[in-house]
Amino acid sequence: MCSPEMSRSSDVDVRRTETRHEATHVKARRPGKGGACGHMALCHWALVAAMLCGPARTQRPPGIPGRTAENDVPLQTAAWLAEGRITAIHLPKERPRRLYFTLPKKTSAFSVTVVPCDVPVEWSLMVRTAEDEPPKQQRTYKKSMPEVWWGNSRKNIKVYSNVGNAVDTYRGPAYAPASIYVVKLQSREHSTKVSVYLQEGAGLPKVFPELPPDPQVRVVGVGMSSVTLRWPSSPSVPKVHQSNTSLQYCVLVNLKHNYRGLCAALEALRRDKKIEEVKRQGATLWPTPKAWKQQLGPHRKDVVFPAPVPDGPPELPCVCQGVENTCTVSELQPDTLYYLDVFLLDSSSGSSAAYTGTSARTHQEARPTGTALRDSKPRWVALAPHGGRLLSFRPRSWPPRALLTMQVCSPHKVRVTASGQTQVLAAEIVAEEPVQIWLQGSPSYLIYLENESPATVAEEAIVKIQASSAYHRQAPVLPPLRTVKSYSKLKTCNSVTVGWHGTEERNLYCVYHQQLDSQGGPTGLEQCLGPESRSDTERAVCKYFQDLNPQEAVSTATIGGLEPGTSYLFDVYMVRRFGIAIKYHSKIVRTKKDC
Repeated sequence: MCSPEMSRSSDVDVRRTETRHEATHVKARRPGKGGACGHMALCHWALVAAMLCGPARTQRPPGIPGRTAENDVPLQTAAWLAEGRITAIHLPKERPRRLYFTLPKKTSAFSVTVVPCDVPVEWSLMVRTAEDEPPKQQRTYKKSMPEVWWGNSRKNIKVYSNVGNAVDTYRGPAYAPASIYVVKLQSREHSTKVSVYLQEGAGLPKVFPELPPDPQVRVVGVGMSSVTLRWPSSPSVPKVHQSNTSLQYCVLVNLKHNYRGLCAALEALRRDKKIEEVKRQGATLWPTPKAWKQQLGPHRKDVVFPAPVPDGPPELPCVCQGVENTCTVSELQPDTLYYLDVFLLDSSSGSSAAYTGTSARTHQEARPTGTALRDSKPRWVALAPHGGRLLSFRPRSWPPRALLTMQVCSPHKVRVTASGQTQVLAAEIVAEEPVQIWLQGSPSYLIYLENESPATVAEEAIVKIQASSAYHRQAPVLPPLRTVKSYSKLKTCNSVTVGWHGTEERNLYCVYHQQLDSQGGPTGLEQCLGPESRSDTERAVCKYFQDLNPQEAVSTATIGGLEPGTSYLFDVYMVRRFGIAIKYHSKIVRTKKDC
């Protein structure tokens, strides 16, 4: 913009030494009848050139201080702010940027609008003015008129400053025609984007869509999976609705928070897109310099790293778009908080205006009511082939926790799915072996049982289930093996010794026996029956047992009073205080015939 000759010609420091640069000085004409300058236009632009280029950066003699004001920056590479057009700027963290502009003579007022993106931005407006004609004794043929004005009467005026992340506009009168305006921008948090718009004259900025006096978005209806919004119409929409479709509303929905502007929403979409891409690739988008050198080998020293390709603006996922000021957002999740924003977009100028967003929580999903389970009471459930059954349980304890104990009493497989109010907590396949499921984190639980036996099995599946809230810690330990062993060396004509695995917890073990006419085992249904189904005459012994070493937790019992050469069916039950009794596999033992 300014050549080195023009920069040197504008050196107007009255304290500089006699050493002069070999440059062409810009000289003003002698004052005539028309005033201090014969040609005012030439004088005005010469002054502006001197103000823009500033003094030459030369070596000053000792003892003569130089100008070190904050706003004395080289303007040869300065950014100029165009009037009537939105200027987008990348703003690095903690690195201020300056924009410069001048105003025509006849401009009486102007406005500057700053649109931050996603973080607060500090910005200020300063003007540099020059006084009118300098005293006559200071005029000399060695200095041009702009040099004398700039060197003797430069004045910096701070007009306005603001900090925030909302759209901010300054409106005010213009200063002297020979003035340079400086817009200083700075971001303290992190690098961001900012847009600046300069308008000559009074009135609102014409490039931005106009918002109504009350730009609040209101929720007029909420359902389980939908939200209906309504907002006041913009005064700009009716003016162009008949002949122009450049203005449109855009409704955005997210789960984080409301956005003050469209730029912040786009930046959030871009970050989310990049994070998803990194997770999908399982690595960073761009390798580190160290990793890059390792790939190229140790002998390559002149490595040039490629710059990342900048991301393009993502498409706006508008759930509603058009000129209507109502919108129904559907396909939402039940019992979820959503943030909703409305933006007015102008496709002709690329500008936008943001309404004041709102939030809404969708209604809870109507939960099905299943058969209620009573606390610590076992229940038998029959499942038809490929059928299911829904049960519910509400713990009485606090915090609300529950222990489910289940066992399939027939040769079937049953899928058990336990869920809280919002999510599935457990899913498991249950067969003949007892299964315990520990539930916590919800005031009530739903348990769904589904028969998953093959199609060839046409019989019903019988499930024994118990829910208890009496346990205040994780589920009790079950025996590692549910087998009963008989000791042949200890067997006699009228007694049998059996053993079984216990646990490290203290439980009651009861042994029952009955005489069999022929050898045979119990049915599947009998495997789920507890000691309450047996008669007192069949009970042989009951004893408490525990061993802190699970590998050595083996208990034995000797049952006498038996007949020689007779087969007996022995059953062992582990009776717990609150849970259902666990039945071991039955064992058939024949006493000795000859002793």
